[in-house]
Amino acid sequence: MSVIKNKKAISGIVAAVIMIALVMVLGVVVWNVISNLVSEELESAGTCFEVFDKVNLNNKYTCWNSSANEILFSVKVGDVDITKIVVSVSAAGQTKSYTLSDEENDNLVYFPSGDSGVVKPGKNEGLTYITDEFNTAPDSISIYPVVGDQQCDVSDTISNIGSCILLG
Repeated sequence: MSVIKNKKAISGIVAAVIMIALVMVLGVVVWNVISNLVSEELESAGTCFEVFDKVNLNNKYTCWNSSANEILFSVKVGDVDITKIVVSVSAAGQTKSYTLSDEENDNLVYFPSGDSGVVKPGKNEGLTYITDEFNTAPDSISIYPVVGDQQCDVSDTISNIGSCILLG
């Protein structure tokens, strides 16, 4: 009878060791999956964090020209590399988005020249654009930087847009 007890005890120990090994392997697999997901999210959030305060609207040259039904908005880019800038203009319940990139955008023109085929500002540069696609003063203008393929959250918004008469 003592021989049978020893075999059962050894089988119990082997089963416990196998269970502990399985739990450890599963823990390592779960840790690797979660670690990869978290590091990807942190990397993308870090990229947007770097450009957060470096892509702005210039209040001085962002205004409404009521005599020509034109909206002027001025975008400043600091010492960062960005792929695109998405500009969202809202007026009287209507919202339009403009994408500024290295490719020409024919929906906007440059201020003050009126030249078409606009592109995004370069590093440490600011440019002012004109759109005539609205019949009323804008409610707000927001900009969203794009780094690589990732569009970041809004980096700047102007809600109280004055008249261009003061631009002088």
